[in-house]
Amino acid sequence: MKLLVTGGAGYIGSVVTALLLDAGHEVVVLDDLSTGYAEAVPSGATFVRGRVQDRAAELLTPEAGFDGVLHFAAFISVGESVRQPERYWDNNVVGTLSLLSAMRAAGVPRLIFSSTGTVHGDLDALPIAEDAPVGPLNPYAASKLAVDYALAGEAAAHGLGAVSLRYFNASGALLRPDGTAYGERHDPETHLIPIVLQVAAGEREKLPLYGDDYPTPDGTCVRDYIHVTDLASAHLLALESVKPGEHRVYNLGNGNGYSNRQVVEAVREVTGAPVPVEIAPRRPGDIVAQVASSERARAELGWNPARTDLRDIVADAWEFYRRAC
Repeated sequence: MKLLVTGGAGYIGSVVTALLLDAGHEVVVLDDLSTGYAEAVPSGATFVRGRVQDRAAELLTPEAGFDGVLHFAAFISVGESVRQPERYWDNNVVGTLSLLSAMRAAGVPRLIFSSTGTVHGDLDALPIAEDAPVGPLNPYAASKLAVDYALAGEAAAHGLGAVSLRYFNASGALLRPDGTAYGERHDPETHLIPIVLQVAAGEREKLPLYGDDYPTPDGTCVRDYIHVTDLASAHLLALESVKPGEHRVYNLGNGNGYSNRQVVEAVREVTGAPVPVEIAPRRPGDIVAQVASSERARAELGWNPARTDLRDIVADAWEFYRRAC
């Protein structure tokens, strides 16, 4: 297929692009490089720099012959979304509506959307399946849920085949035998594992641990970490399974919950570094615990995560950090 990957210079977008190219697809990457890196675009993809709002209609013409879009272009920082919600509504929601308009005009039939498990908010019942209640606790999650709703309407009204993949904390890296690597680099970094790795490397003095009084076994937040290559493989399976006029949602995680303290300990084991920790106040918008049920993805997509051990995930992230940073 000929595919447009928005946000393909970012973390997950670059890994998915690499696997799409491996599978023989033709890929055009659209990214404004506000958070991504041009060197992260895999060799073999055509790179176009620009915002989705400005360039999607130019690229997605009937003559261009695109078969689908994989949409990763979004702002993702929970804390920033609390401070500046307007940026998230504009970029994540308005940008996607512009993309859908361009796809509709060009007759592009399928879309795979990068959504998030945080749309479910704080739930007592774990693991979380797709039919669990939704209740976003921050504007970032709310913007992703708004797009999920928009895709459902687009599928019903205009025949789009769409899949929303709701991620639960991607980490790790795609490491090639030739030394090529695709991994997580944000500036500023907001995700736990790469921040802890920065402490291990001496780039940060210590790790602020936001809250140690949560109702969890060790008092810190619990998350479901999924290896980025497992996550990427789900996109290829979803691309093959999408059906016209249907919007499907899949929660993607490995089904295991790890606390922030367990993440710190895994980094200590992998790196051999002490990783000093300082307890800090809770942050607004943080969720206590999230663990995914991915039974629907297993049953309908034939998807099975292969890299579920936290230490393996941290080890790949650490290797990428050593190569790239």
